[in-house]
Amino acid sequence: MPTVDGQFVDLPGRGLRLHYRDWGGSGPPILLLHGLSSNTRIWDWTAPLLTDRFRVIALDQRGHGPSDVPESGYGFDETVPDVVAFIEARGLDRPIVVGHSWGASVALALGVEHPEHTRGVVMVDGGLIELSRHRTWAEAERDLMPPELDGIPVESFVKGIRQWQQAADWSDELGEMVLANFAIRDEKVYRRLPIPLHMQIARAIYEMRPSDLLPKLTRPALAISCELEPTEERGLAWQTIRREGIERARSLAPTLEVVVMADTVHDVPIQRPRELADLTAGFAAPLS
Repeated sequence: MPTVDGQFVDLPGRGLRLHYRDWGGSGPPILLLHGLSSNTRIWDWTAPLLTDRFRVIALDQRGHGPSDVPESGYGFDETVPDVVAFIEARGLDRPIVVGHSWGASVALALGVEHPEHTRGVVMVDGGLIELSRHRTWAEAERDLMPPELDGIPVESFVKGIRQWQQAADWSDELGEMVLANFAIRDEKVYRRLPIPLHMQIARAIYEMRPSDLLPKLTRPALAISCELEPTEERGLAWQTIRREGIERARSLAPTLEVVVMADTVHDVPIQRPRELADLTAGFAAPLS
């Protein structure tokens, strides 16, 4: 796979320097947005599969990857304007905006609030669930709080991830993608996004109401939702919440197409890059 060098852009009027990766390609632009505590590297296996028909760019949102980490401003009222400013700064002509997880919520909000900046929106396992319908914030905060990792030796961290990882066969390349989520100092792992800022984003996701946004969505949209058979650790309650979100979205957004990927984990760009690229290309091609 070819190496893709990262680049930086200063966003006019926002006092923010963001990092992005440009895979090149010819055709209309596709802009990829990662999820919470992720980064552009999650698209390493998907982006190259799109460059034969599209120009493909992935953005490290504020607080992620090598982008700036401001002390505040992690709600959608700031992250969505970041994306708008990036689109304008790079001169992208109404890109198809593809968001994963939190990035899907950003993409949805952008499609509703700034439809002139996109031809269409793809939401990858995100953007549809209203967690506030099913959990109090105290319950959700407990579930969404990330583990404290700072100072763990890289070797121990990688060993733990290899044992947990089920989305794909482990490889050195996958290890690099995972470690890119963190800063490495003295052979130890540290979060790029501090937990308090992580939880600002988690709270914004919790408070977001897709049912208010979806009826206002005028651009074509595709939602790709994952589904796994329930287990003791992954019970029926969560599956029910996901299915309710899908059915609500279908009823509220006439421009929305929903595809359910069976036997698929949340990190679709890692487990199903070919299927994700094919679905994205099939959706985007008629909008070119």
